[in-house]
Formats: sequence, C-alpha cells, structure tokens
Amino acid sequence: MKWSLKIAQVAGIGIFVHWTFLILLGWIVFIFVSTGKDLATIAEGVGLILALFGCVVLHELGHALTGRRFGVKTLDITLLPIGGVARLERMPEEPWHEFWIAIAGPAVNVVIAAALLAVISVMGRVEQISEYQRVGGHFLAQLMVFNVILVVFNLLPAFPMDGGRILRSLLAVWLPRVQATHIAASVGQVMAILFGLVGLMSGNLILLFIALFVYLGAQAELRAAEMRSIFQNVQVQEAMTTDVQTLAPGDSVQHAVEVLLAGHQQDFPILDDGRVVAMLRRSDLVGALSSSSEATTVAEVAGEECPVLGPRDPLHEAVEQMHKHHAGSLPVVQDGRLIGLLTSENVGEWAMIQAALRDRVDRKPPPAASPAEHKTGARSSAGL
Repeated sequence: MKWSLKIAQVAGIGIFVHWTFLILLGWIVFIFVSTGKDLATIAEGVGLILALFGCVVLHELGHALTGRRFGVKTLDITLLPIGGVARLERMPEEPWHEFWIAIAGPAVNVVIAAALLAVISVMGRVEQISEYQRVGGHFLAQLMVFNVILVVFNLLPAFPMDGGRILRSLLAVWLPRVQATHIAASVGQVMAILFGLVGLMSGNLILLFIALFVYLGAQAELRAAEMRSIFQNVQVQEAMTTDVQTLAPGDSVQHAVEVLLAGHQQDFPILDDGRVVAMLRRSDLVGALSSSSEATTVAEVAGEECPVLGPRDPLHEAVEQMHKHHAGSLPVVQDGRLIGLLTSENVGEWAMIQAALRDRVDRKPPPAASPAEHKTGARSSAGL
C-alpha cells in the first residue's frame, strides 16, 4: 500500500504502517495533553494503543498463516487507524478454505483474551475488568476487553470483514459463488449504512471511516467475483493484443519516449534475440527522464522482475498476476518467443464486449413459430 513504512517481517510477510496511523497516535497524545493528563498516563495510553495494534497484527497473521496452509500467499499486512489489512495473493475458491481463513483472525483474539483473563485471575484483579473504560484503569483488563470487542466487531456480517467472508463462504457451500457474494455484499452494505448512521449520530469519525470502507469494499468484492465468473474457462489468448511495440536493450530512453508518444501502448517488452528480458513500464520511463542522460538505455531503467504469461493460461489467474505485481500489462510468451501482450485495458474491453453480447442474447425475442408448429398448436387446442 502506498505511503506505508515497513516496520517488520514475520514468516516472510512484510508488516507495514500507513502514515495515517501516526496521525491517530498524535491525536491521542493531543487529547491527553489537552485534558491535563500527566506524562505517565500519556505513555500508558500510547502503550495501550500500540499493544492493541500488536493484537491486530497477530489477528492478521492468523489469516495469513492459515491461508498459507491452503496455498494462499499473503503479500503484506498494513496497519491503518481503523485496523489491519492482510493483502492476500488471491481468494480461495473452496468455500471451506475461505471459512477457516476468515475465522482464524477472530480466533487469535479469542486466544489472546483468554490468556489475558488467566493472567488477570492469577493476579487477583478480576474486579478491575469492569473499569476498563476508565483512563488509567488496569492495563491488561483494558487490553483483554478490547480483544473481546475485536472478536465481536469482526464477526458482524459486514462483508468484506471477517464475519461477511464467513457468511459468503457458508452461502457458497450451497449457492454459486457470485450469488453468495451478491448476498453477502448486500448485507455488508446494509451494515455499512447502519455504521454510518450511528457514526453520524454519535459523532464517531472512526465509525464513519469503517462504514465507508465496508461499503466500498463490498462493492469491490462483488465486482471482483463477477469478473472472476466472466473469466472462468477463458484463456489469455482470447483477450491479449498481438499488435505489440517492442524495444531492444540498447535503445535509448529518448527513443522509448518517442515510441510512447507515437502510439497507445504504455508498457514495452524489451527483447534480446527475440526473447523477453525485461519490461519497460511507463512509470519507470517517466521517472528516468529527470535523472538520466540521453545516452541512458532502456535496459538500465527497466524493472528487474518480468513475469510472463502463456497463451493458454486461465485469464482469471493472469489478472491475479497483474494485481500481485502491480502491473498494467504482462507479456505473453510461447516457446520462449513473444506473441502478445495482456493489458488491463484489453481485459476491461473484453469483459465489456462479453457483457454486451450477453445482453443482446438476453433481449433477443424467441423465434417465430413455423406454420407446422401453428397447426400442431391448433390441433392441440381442438383436442382440449
């Protein structure tokens, strides 16, 4: 996610903090200072927030490590003021796999809350749990109650939150995935509207942000499920373009700019002896203009990673690869030779054309009955 700082890596998964999280910490410090709290109370308050978000990281790792067990990789985890987001490489198609991945996060918070309760009981501080809302209350009691709140909140059927994904996975056991997603997304959007109303009436800005996140997230998930359904059993070669402009490793950056301006293509495969060795992205080219000389070659500024597709690869998997690598296009290679380019524009246009064709078929009137059919129908009526 843009504007995020990497703070750790656990089990090969990068942990990032979005810059808006720092605003949350600053706002909490400001509230404490403006109400006259001493330095110890401020430090304890900030420490509680950091501990709570540590529990959020463990929650997201629960999703990530369970997903890994089912062959679903997690690209990264990002902390936001409203919680954490684990960015999965893809969503599992098997409903029960999605169920266990979704429920693993809240299960981690249940374990944390139970462990904290055990510690509090050993310390003889159980009576302080009821004072968790008081500033300066028992630290562990507050952290335990917040974990319980996380469990309850995440299990609400507000798709795409954990509860919504659990709902979708259970529906998908009996219904087509797109239909299950549609129902779960509709429930999620209703929940988002309720969150928004409560947030407006109570003046709770965080709840308003959550409402917006849930509403837009539900729409995005529904679109993704519909697209995946459209792309089912479709191969890359059906949507790729074969009219591809290429570059050689020794071509200058200035030449690449001229090719870019002369056509509609934005990313360019770099070929060496007919084989793809790199991709020059428009962003790399534009970034190089201010820091390179006219003698700089495209091979020097092109990105190092260059995944390729095969013409018979499933289109939905190719789209997931584009998403994973933040790539607007990927080269299509057969027997080591470039035969086409799959771009996000091609995919969008292909989906739009297929939707239009389906609409035309749906609106097409039934064929008129033949004379023989009319006579048959007349005899049937007479027989009645």
